Amino acid sequence: MKIATYNINGINGRIENLLRWLADAKPDVVCLQELKAEDHKFPERALLDAGYHAIWQGQKSWNGVAILSRYGEIQETRRGLDGDPNDSHSRYIEAFINGVVIGCLYLPNGNPYPGPKFDYKLKWIKRLTAHGKKLQGFGLPVALIGDYNIMPTELDTYKPEKYVDNALFRPESRKLWRELLKTGWTDAIRKLYPNERFYTFWDYLRNAYGRDAGLRLDHFLLNNLLEARLVSAGVDKEVRGWKHTSDHAPVWIELSEA
Repeated sequence: MKIATYNINGINGRIENLLRWLADAKPDVVCLQELKAEDHKFPERALLDAGYHAIWQGQKSWNGVAILSRYGEIQETRRGLDGDPNDSHSRYIEAFINGVVIGCLYLPNGNPYPGPKFDYKLKWIKRLTAHGKKLQGFGLPVALIGDYNIMPTELDTYKPEKYVDNALFRPESRKLWRELLKTGWTDAIRKLYPNERFYTFWDYLRNAYGRDAGLRLDHFLLNNLLEARLVSAGVDKEVRGWKHTSDHAPVWIELSEA
């Protein structure tokens, strides 16, 4: 089972790139973030023609999450997180696919720091942690996948000193990341590549991709039942070099059968 995550940074504007990558990489399940499209503008037909069923939660001009699957109809289990009835952001959608619970998330960026956006980010991580604890109690394989907008360690950025006051690298964000992991989650990429620089994002500015001045923002967190099935992982870095592409590259893991 091959599962991927991809912050597409505008699904309709980059649909040709998405379809090209799907045809090349052939993932079984894909978590998409930053759709930047209202629900009625989601390109369901184009994805069905490519062999993927989908569920999605869109939002005009920003946010938005979706899950694609080659296994047929998707059993949606949740959208949104508990803990803030006034939160209208489209940042979390969840489904049961091929025996696995998959949560697709787009964690808030949080910049500028300090400020209300950073406070919202921290509260959102705490809400995710609380929901993750509930998922751990179901006795099912679970993956929490997506753009976390967190660089957990200095190994996850090309220049740590540049990001001292960036919400993606602030000690508060990284502390909550560690607390999330302590509730029973494994960072799949770090499990397989504990000491390697493994970037998933390159800014559009200053030739960041050409200089490999990257960040690791896109993560797979697996519970113990799923960690035992982890076989391999990678990033399709070349997609970041395509014309009119997202500033993120697709990231993927492969799981053995249960």
